[in-house]
Amino acid sequence: MTSLPDHSPFSSPAAGDGARIGVVLSHGFTGSPHGLRTWARSLADAGFAVRMPLLPGHGTSWQELARTRWTQWHAALDNAYLELEKECDHVFAAGLSMGGALALRIAATRPVSGVILVNPGLVIDDPRAPLAGILKLVLKSTPAIANDILKPGMDEGAYPRTPVAAAHELNKMFKDTIRLLPRVTAPVRVFRSTVDHVISDSSIVALRRGLTNAPLTLTSLENSYHVATLDHDAEDIFRGSVEFIRTVLADTASSRFQEGAAHDQA
Repeated sequence: MTSLPDHSPFSSPAAGDGARIGVVLSHGFTGSPHGLRTWARSLADAGFAVRMPLLPGHGTSWQELARTRWTQWHAALDNAYLELEKECDHVFAAGLSMGGALALRIAATRPVSGVILVNPGLVIDDPRAPLAGILKLVLKSTPAIANDILKPGMDEGAYPRTPVAAAHELNKMFKDTIRLLPRVTAPVRVFRSTVDHVISDSSIVALRRGLTNAPLTLTSLENSYHVATLDHDAEDIFRGSVEFIRTVLADTASSRFQEGAAHDQA
């Protein structure tokens, strides 16, 4: 028997001694924390504080999502970041699909230590996207592309329909996020499925072009589709995320030590 999706937010405190590390995590468009919950738990098990909000209009109905604006989605994740910033020494931003774009927005506007993205979206290839602002007046919803998962028996719990008004908001948010990419300076780690039926390589091209001031590392996922956090390569994402965070922090500590030594010798 398949259990019902858990749409509730996820929150955990930092564990252990030493520097307190936080990760703010975002789910994707029409999805919910359900699709990223195991990822969030793996980060919490590694001793990191984690905040994963339920974005406005999600986890309820597509009709409610149609009444929200992209600025509300960003504000929800930004508020979660600010909560972590109060209790942590370092905060990382992470997300899946649209959540990847939101994580990049946080990195462009807040002093994050690093960014972790899984199949991030920045471009909608559908030729109807530029017309969504007009189409929403006559067409309320379209069939959703949900559960793009290679692994059998998995359900991300996304909406069965995509509200056109919300798709219009998504397109506006993607365009505005691309504009902000040069502001990102923290290292970025991307996990990218070689087969993705939702987000095309146009988003990766836009990401590479826009990250002019941040180091980018891309890891290919050979055995997963779009919702890779529920797919065959999920454990590689979880393990790689923890390794990335620890490597970034070690590099930061090393750089500060070298700067201090150079200052003492001056």
